[in-house]
Amino acid sequence: MNLTTEDKRLLEELCQQHKVSFDKVVKLLDTVREYEFKERRTGVYDALREILSSKTGETQ
Repeated sequence: MNLTTEDKRLLEELCQQHKVSFDKVVKLLDTVREYEFKERRTGVYDALREILSSKTGETQ
């Protein structure tokens, strides 16, 4: 995902305010974008669930 410098700064700030991992949010957004234009989105929920349950990129 291509975020502008300002978008990235705002997203990082929001993640810090809400104690959410910036890395996980970016991975979630990338995954949704990856499945966005597929004819069948089979597996998107499993992919999102896997990201949410992973220990990497925990709260900063």
